[in-house]
Amino acid sequence: MFYWDHLAFVWGLPAGDPWVTLAAVAASTERIRIGTAVTPLPRRRPHVLAAQIAALDVLSEGRVIFGAGLGGVPQEFEAFGEPTDERLRAQMLDEGLDVVRALLAGERVEHHGVHYIVDGVTLAPAAVQRPLPIWIGGRSPRAQRRAARFDGWLADSSDEHGMVMSPADIRRGVERIARDDTFDVGVMGYSRNPDDDLAHAYREAGATWWLENVHDIRGTPDEMLARIAAGPPP
Repeated sequence: MFYWDHLAFVWGLPAGDPWVTLAAVAASTERIRIGTAVTPLPRRRPHVLAAQIAALDVLSEGRVIFGAGLGGVPQEFEAFGEPTDERLRAQMLDEGLDVVRALLAGERVEHHGVHYIVDGVTLAPAAVQRPLPIWIGGRSPRAQRRAARFDGWLADSSDEHGMVMSPADIRRGVERIARDDTFDVGVMGYSRNPDDDLAHAYREAGATWWLENVHDIRGTPDEMLARIAAGPPP
């Protein structure tokens, strides 16, 4: 279960905190993987975020996948006086990812960068997983190149209405990333029922995870619960 990390209340929609919500999910489940899709790291303090990720990984006994990205909704930055320049946010994302990954490893971190400083700190408790999987979100070639440095690509493959990336788009991204079979590719999508063969086309293109996009614009809570109960595509 991946949960979005948006400040949607900025544009008038309710927005639950992902880490509180995922902690509730972790406490109520035993096997499913959990994470964010995705956290805009440039509007987070990396050291605080690393502590949240590690705490959730401990609580869930090692089931967390951290999804990170640039942040695609400028209003979420503008409303609080945070940087909106995409190039600057990309720099903050890359440096912030280095800080988060180093802290999650549980070792003493010395980092003196352009945007962040860690002056000889060891995160405790550390994450259960070593390394904890980090997936990079997005659909641009730049996002795909960034993903190649980590453990997975969380393709920005659908919006609130339907698919925005085809299997051919996914295949081109996988080829650009050029990683081996230990690398994960998550596709967020819409299947009508468990017999829908759409997911198969994306798997053939290189996707390793199909993430059913469930939300209240797609249907009523009862309709969404019925779709979940019907089960995933093959």
